[in-house]
Amino acid sequence: MKFVDEADIRVEAGDGGNGCVGFRREKYIPFGGPDGGDGGDGGSVYLVASANLNTLVDFRYHAVYRAERGQNGSGGNCTGRAGQDCIVHVPTGTQVTDAETGEKLGDLTVEGQTLRVARGGWHGLGNTRFKSSTNRAPRQATPGKPGERRLLHLELKVIADVGLLGLPNAGKSSLIRAVSAARPKVADYPFTTLHPNLGVVRVDDQRSFVMADIPGLIEGAAEGAGLGIQFLKHLSRTSLLLHVVDVVPYPGEDDPVVSAQKVMAELRKRGEGLAEKPRWLALNKIDCLPPDEVESRCRHIVEALDWKGPSFNISALDGSGLRDLTFSIMDFLEQQRTNDAETE
Repeated sequence: MKFVDEADIRVEAGDGGNGCVGFRREKYIPFGGPDGGDGGDGGSVYLVASANLNTLVDFRYHAVYRAERGQNGSGGNCTGRAGQDCIVHVPTGTQVTDAETGEKLGDLTVEGQTLRVARGGWHGLGNTRFKSSTNRAPRQATPGKPGERRLLHLELKVIADVGLLGLPNAGKSSLIRAVSAARPKVADYPFTTLHPNLGVVRVDDQRSFVMADIPGLIEGAAEGAGLGIQFLKHLSRTSLLLHVVDVVPYPGEDDPVVSAQKVMAELRKRGEGLAEKPRWLALNKIDCLPPDEVESRCRHIVEALDWKGPSFNISALDGSGLRDLTFSIMDFLEQQRTNDAETE
């Protein structure tokens, strides 16, 4: 299925039903009086988060959602039936914005979370409502109020604990394949990843976390070059960024230190708090180095970057260092969840 993470839709709540002007006419009751009923309320439009969806592609083909109009009132003090609500299921992690005003309406981050995006119109009043001691036979009723109409911008941000960051061909897709059941495309050329991939990493029977792989960044991404900048927003919900660096780049490519610095520069340009997130370094493809050169090469990269955070020497191909990496990540996430719970 094609991956789509942005879509515009139009939602239209139902109008309220009109009130009725009616009079009671029965045998032996010459002065029956008014009996016009109220209209029914219009249906509202709700968005509901669903874990069974992972893309907004359906909204490219079905872009208008309408709730039912309320039924008009009728004689005999009969109130019109309320219009049915329109329920629209969206992927968990969808952010909803009013496309015309820019107002953020909500963020659906929990399975089953519901957000009303268009309120149904209020019902009209029948002439019974206007009866009084001085107005025994009112002939006025009110029409139903129109329902809200809105143009919405939906933006999907995948929900993951760890986000993989790096240049194309750094081995991010190979890494997520090695530690989870995700099977993104892997090839010996750059730009094989064209959309985010999620994988569940299980460190044991009781503990796991979700890892997200996004397309690689290139220099100038913040100005629109390449694909990676389009998907950086998917890292905004992560608790930890794992910066994957190729320690043995292809001939003609930049030195690992220069490559890592380019990615960090693009991260700072992007903003949105990504540069301030906890970030670890994963020095990948150590299997391509002679065993006696691994430590010295990796130490040189860490020192040249003046890296203060944790760093790991790994190989996504043969699994070297992956156990230590995944268990360290799990411990970090559990500690962070504990701190968050205490803060709340």
